[in-house]
Amino acid sequence: MFVLHAKNQRLRICIWGFALMAFALPVYGESSKVDFEKQIRPLLTAHCVKCHGAETSSGGLRLDAKSLAFQGGDSGKVIEPDKSGESELIRRVASHDEFEMMPPEGKRLSPDDVGLLKRWVDEGASWQETEADRAALYDNRLDHWAWQPVARPEVPQNADSPWERNPVDAFILSKLQEKGLTPSPEADRRTLIRRLSYDLRGLLPSFEEIERFINDPDPQAYEKLVDRYLDSPRFGERWSRHWLDIAHYADTHGFERDMLRPDAWPYRDYVIRSLNKDKPYDQFLEEQIAGDVLWPEQPEAIAATGFLAAGPWDYVGQVETKSDVLRRAAKADALDDLTTQVMTASCGVTVNCARCHDHKIDPISQEEYYSLWAVFAGVRQSLRPLDAVEVQNYQQTQEQLKSRMQEIRGQLRDLLPQAIDLADVVGGGLGDGTGALGRGIDALTGKAVERKMGFREAVALNKYQVVSSPLVDGVVVPDFNQEGTPIASTGLRVYDVPKNSGLTWDAIRNGAVKSQFTLKLGGTDFSNPEHSLLMIHANGAITFDLEKLREAIGAETLKFSTQVGYFGQTAINGATASVYVDGQLKTQHVGIGAQDGLIPVEIEIPRESQFLTIMATDGGNGISHDQVGFGNPRITNAHEHAPSSEAEKRIQALRSEWEALDGQLKSLKEPQEIYAIASEKPATIHVLRRGNPEDPTQTVTPGTLSCLGLPDSLGTMDTPEGERRVALAKWITNPGNPLTRRVIVNRLWHYHFGTGIVDTPGDFGLAGGIPTHPELLDWMAAELLENQWKLKALHRLIVTSATYRQSSVHRPESDKVDSENRYLSRMNARKLDAESVRDSVLAACGTLDLTMYGPGFRDFDYQEAYAPIYEYTGTDRPESWRRSIYRFIVRTTPHPYMMTLDCPDPANLTPNRNVTTTVLQSLTLLNNDFMLQQSEHLAQRIEQTSQEAPAEQSVAAFRSVLGRLPTEQEHTASINLIEEHGLSALCRVLLNTNEFIYID
Repeated sequence: MFVLHAKNQRLRICIWGFALMAFALPVYGESSKVDFEKQIRPLLTAHCVKCHGAETSSGGLRLDAKSLAFQGGDSGKVIEPDKSGESELIRRVASHDEFEMMPPEGKRLSPDDVGLLKRWVDEGASWQETEADRAALYDNRLDHWAWQPVARPEVPQNADSPWERNPVDAFILSKLQEKGLTPSPEADRRTLIRRLSYDLRGLLPSFEEIERFINDPDPQAYEKLVDRYLDSPRFGERWSRHWLDIAHYADTHGFERDMLRPDAWPYRDYVIRSLNKDKPYDQFLEEQIAGDVLWPEQPEAIAATGFLAAGPWDYVGQVETKSDVLRRAAKADALDDLTTQVMTASCGVTVNCARCHDHKIDPISQEEYYSLWAVFAGVRQSLRPLDAVEVQNYQQTQEQLKSRMQEIRGQLRDLLPQAIDLADVVGGGLGDGTGALGRGIDALTGKAVERKMGFREAVALNKYQVVSSPLVDGVVVPDFNQEGTPIASTGLRVYDVPKNSGLTWDAIRNGAVKSQFTLKLGGTDFSNPEHSLLMIHANGAITFDLEKLREAIGAETLKFSTQVGYFGQTAINGATASVYVDGQLKTQHVGIGAQDGLIPVEIEIPRESQFLTIMATDGGNGISHDQVGFGNPRITNAHEHAPSSEAEKRIQALRSEWEALDGQLKSLKEPQEIYAIASEKPATIHVLRRGNPEDPTQTVTPGTLSCLGLPDSLGTMDTPEGERRVALAKWITNPGNPLTRRVIVNRLWHYHFGTGIVDTPGDFGLAGGIPTHPELLDWMAAELLENQWKLKALHRLIVTSATYRQSSVHRPESDKVDSENRYLSRMNARKLDAESVRDSVLAACGTLDLTMYGPGFRDFDYQEAYAPIYEYTGTDRPESWRRSIYRFIVRTTPHPYMMTLDCPDPANLTPNRNVTTTVLQSLTLLNNDFMLQQSEHLAQRIEQTSQEAPAEQSVAAFRSVLGRLPTEQEHTASINLIEEHGLSALCRVLLNTNEFIYID
């Protein structure tokens, strides 16, 4: 037996251990394959990841995760497996050129390290993905507060609650207490009415208004004042200016050829009207982005799309240039401006930072940015019919003519054999002209519809839908199969439906369907109100209740008559029209085309029949333009007698009068046009390397941002232009979108307090401000949704809060904690913006013209030239005394007076105006022609209404400008000034006081 001593045993164990270690450790000789995890990753981590990792991805390149490393950066791939000589990574780490070598600073890779990297690439660049790679792929930027869902927080319960007037105060007070601050006392009534009037109306209150409010004993006087101002038409004029800053609206194109846009103003009026009527904010956004698609028949919705054409437009680059390169550059700039405007205005994100590369700060990829371009790729700025005044006159005249024509139709119905118009029934009427032209019934749902819908997705075939209508039984999208197609609510089926594609388009309509090719066929114009047309864009069928039709017509035996025709583009073999009575085929016209004209159909219907079914099918070759129409579809008494000779004369006279009225109707002048948008086939959009239109890479489909956790695809390459914008509008107004409501709530707060809860109202990304009161922001965002997106409720909430009603008196002890007053321990003292200064000068001097809407006034002389000349004049013209919102705004030649007072440049969207105090402003307010002229007007008005005594004139001037009586010291000084320099000098001085120029 072999015995091993302990000492020898320990020795043997050590020997075996070293042997095992020798086998376990890899040997890194030239013959062994490079191990990425143990040899390459440490090199990349030590020398590369600092500049090419999750925190910083210089040049768009990351080397901390496999998929990103092999994807490359802005300049393309940097690792070419098996080809170290073609790999940019190897070239850079081996380079000694100070402008190319990597890393550019710090410790360089040794020659051995470079050789190791080169061997790794030549061996195929094997990189086993590990947990470290997957962890590196997670973008911590997705945790940013603004991308998270809006959650309605609980309203804080504070100890000092008597100060609170509503939940806004609870959030403010909670933060003040957390910071060791206390709120300020409430401002006096004179300050409050002035503050409220400027915030909600943009105008100073009159002396009489101020005195009434100060002396009003009603404890609800302030709240009632708020309601009056919110209901004032001045509210929309005031708050539309804020929105137009964001839309960078102007009345000229901008750029080198700053041409006039005389028809841009209906968009401005749309904004004013929308805000005055408190239109839901989600609808307000949807109308501006896709109103022409969602509500194509509504002029207001058409006017809303002026938003998409409000910005500058390069006429030279878009039209005049002969260079394709310049044209592509101009179109690229226009798409960038439009995309930036829509996303900044609605969502407060700086998407344009991803034009040349992935966004360096926010989780927005370059591909997502260009996917937004694809949404607007079929949009171009254009004139289209719409003029507020002419439309109103046009509609009034049209209504008068149509009313008389309707009376004639009624008289003709009484004289002619009684009939029920089935097209009118489809339009929601009773067959007597009460239905709406263009209205229809959705064959997929059985519901009444007005808006045109186009191609229908996910069609449920042979699913009969009962219709809630007195005379219609139901509708169905028919399809040939052995089980038959249901055509009645009783379960009645037909088994001889022609074979078809199973597709459908739009709805069954009274009149034209979407994309109607023509309404004329066989010499008959069915757009003429004398005729009617039941349109079905195959495939579709509608069944009428014959029993109810008998009751309506008062006859047992009925007759159905119509003129069947193919109203699409196909000349022959277009579609098939079929008519069934109780499931029995009575007539069928197979493969009719436009060349077949109108085919007369007359069917006598026995008294025991229950259902009449009209069907259109596509013939199995796709729906294309398969627009099948049933002209003048009538149900009449089968045994009705012809009218008498005397009645026939009356019929002819009425028809002659009707034709004369119809001629007048057709000769009416079309409404004026609006500068808005037109739709065309979307161009293919590519990601542009470094934003260069001459260096396109992969194509993109319509889409949007993925960082919000919402579906980011908005269509395919084949999605029609309008549907792309609708999809984006719905994405923006989706209640689950955390940005839209937060952004608008913050904008309201910004304009009421001078600074938003987020102090960067145009940037809610990682480079933007952090909310001072995030819970309040979310609570108000939730409140907006609770109030059906109505903004006036939020205005009321803010301005009735104790926070808003605080004094703005400076408090040194608060400055030690909150020098910028972000936590609102007092109200901010704010300066009037340029428009409010100008409008208040006019109001104080008694010259303000409150005429609303219509073309803007021009305070310049215009000279037509290649580059038009706009010369502002000092001429004192009453037509220029309207509110500043109605000023004709020139892009390249801003008004010197307005520009000096910080009116923004309309070439750029302005979520937050600059507020400055300069010597030039003082000189302008004192010496500008406008100020001198208005001072004279005020002096003349006072002299006309007051005695010549300087004492009375002094009082009148203070009342008009400052809304109060002068103090004794002011009164004495004013009398002396009047006696020495005249009344206009006093008026001029008062218009330059801080009390006039500042809100508080």
